[in-house]
Amino acid sequence: MSDVKKIKRGVDIKLVGEADKEFAPDKTVKTIAVKPVDFHGVRLKPTVKEGDEVKAGTPLFYNKDNEAVKFCSTVSGEVAQVVRGAKRRLLEIRVLADKEAEYVDFGAADPNTLEREVIIEKMAASGCWPFLKQRPYNVVADTEKTPKAIFISGFDSAPLAPDMSLLLEGQEKEFQAGINALKKLTDGKIHVGLNAKEKSSPVLTNAEGVTITKYEGPHPAGAVGVQIARVDPIYRGDIVWTINPEHVVIIGRLFLEGKFDARIRIAVTGSEVKDRKYHNTIIGAPVRNFTEGNTTEGNNRIITGNVLTGTKIDDEGYLSIYERQVTVIPEGDEPEFFGWLLPKTDKFSISRTLPSWIQRKFGDKKYELDTNTHGERRAFVVSGEYEQVFPFDIYPVQLLKAVIVQDIERMENLGIYEVVEEDMALCEVVCTSKMPVQSILRDGLELMREELG
Repeated sequence: MSDVKKIKRGVDIKLVGEADKEFAPDKTVKTIAVKPVDFHGVRLKPTVKEGDEVKAGTPLFYNKDNEAVKFCSTVSGEVAQVVRGAKRRLLEIRVLADKEAEYVDFGAADPNTLEREVIIEKMAASGCWPFLKQRPYNVVADTEKTPKAIFISGFDSAPLAPDMSLLLEGQEKEFQAGINALKKLTDGKIHVGLNAKEKSSPVLTNAEGVTITKYEGPHPAGAVGVQIARVDPIYRGDIVWTINPEHVVIIGRLFLEGKFDARIRIAVTGSEVKDRKYHNTIIGAPVRNFTEGNTTEGNNRIITGNVLTGTKIDDEGYLSIYERQVTVIPEGDEPEFFGWLLPKTDKFSISRTLPSWIQRKFGDKKYELDTNTHGERRAFVVSGEYEQVFPFDIYPVQLLKAVIVQDIERMENLGIYEVVEEDMALCEVVCTSKMPVQSILRDGLELMREELG
């Protein structure tokens, strides 16, 4: 019987706009983009130029600090554009997709019969390696390191999160092959976290060679960082790797079929989406495939990911590699009568000063929220609000203040190794001081990585 961990601190933000549990008709992906901004901790160099012909699995750029790790095209076709920004920073490589995909043949193989070095080489060459993220710092995993454990969160507790059972349905064989490969990469366990209150995907519950732990409680119970802290905390010198379940499936396809087949399923959610459904697509697909003609009129914000940790993009943007949903909500730039002073019931708050607190606490109210922060940045004070939604044994405000003043020793002592941006996303939501908590933490993580490695 699996263990059950209870998460007491946190909050579920229930929003209007959950996706119906059915799939929309498939749409042809005409263009994809691979975005270096998705990958922390690597210095990238392109290997292609505009006009080059590529296959699915052809490297588009590589890690200059570890040239074996390639970042590959998810489709076959022609390189349409190498997009650069200020100081020639590489922003995107876009590929016009063929109607019928051609794949680089990496050779099918049973991972149970392969040595660790061979598995790493195959994953690094095919474009699958970047799916593995390393903690501390939440960067692309280092092929030269061996993690003490690998963690997979088998459910998502973020607002409007997709149902993992639908994302993984019918892919038991691929998931197990991926697990068999991952087992060779660590001397420790592969941990899979499941929701104790809901029925989990049989793809996860029937997997062999994993240690299952169930979690009960509000968001961020589904965040892999919370699960690590409850099962096998990260201390100085420790290394833990994490990976999404849908990416384990892609790794499994690599070993079963010998190709980088980056097909995924996503949910299209949000109050401003007309037809909210699940979609079969591919990593790097254009967001307009899901939003064109499918959003309400007005000034809306399109987010690749969820409303807490996702990235704002326009309708010409592309899916990020690590996201499993697209969300559309109102921008919230219209003037509001009396602003925050008016005691409305449609405002989300954890404070008892607003009447909506009663509905959230004792009812099943769903909110139609926008991006308005209802205030500007102000003095950063200790209010005790962070601790209500932050289920780590860490002083969050003190940690962020240490980051702001770049006090490396204090950052280390206050537990920065244990957290990444998504772990503190709720702190940003409830922050009275309106601090950009996630970006502050990312600055701290980058400073620690540069100074201490």
